[in-house]
Amino acid sequence: MAEPRNRYSTVSLILHWVIALAVVAQVALIMAHDATEGPLSREFVQVHKAVGLTILVLTLGQIGWRLANPLIALPVEMPRWERMLARTTQIAFYVVLLAMPLTGWLASSAGAREISWFGLFQWPLLPVGGGREAAGQFMDTHEMVAKLLYALIVLHIAGALKHQFINRDNVLHRMIPMIQRRP
Repeated sequence: MAEPRNRYSTVSLILHWVIALAVVAQVALIMAHDATEGPLSREFVQVHKAVGLTILVLTLGQIGWRLANPLIALPVEMPRWERMLARTTQIAFYVVLLAMPLTGWLASSAGAREISWFGLFQWPLLPVGGGREAAGQFMDTHEMVAKLLYALIVLHIAGALKHQFINRDNVLHRMIPMIQRRP
């Protein structure tokens, strides 16, 4: 099913917004973990892990969908550097949305910490060792990638707002159909 020329498909929209909401939930879960102690704090981490692995699966699905459904052409008025920045940002998001859950999964696996997927089943640990030291290194990478994710989110939102309020070129309408399309 080819995507419409002026808007992303329903599948693309759902994947984009579910992943975006899951990322926001991840930030809230880690903030809640940092603000609490004991069993409640550990529960926030368990949910964080489950949501992270869900993001991994959804991102793989999004990449598969993207490969089967070509991107909508960017507005022809966009300067070349802006097109390159837009596409680079999209690719960077995919890399980060894969790296974040993978490094978290590796950290849990290295530390032999179980991962419950929303209490429904135990997510398998990866065959890595190294104990606490390796787990700490994976967590350092996880936190570094989180900072990159925050920068990408700011860049992405700034770009969307620029297109909506400065360029006025209907780019935001592609991802938020409720926004009226400009003639």
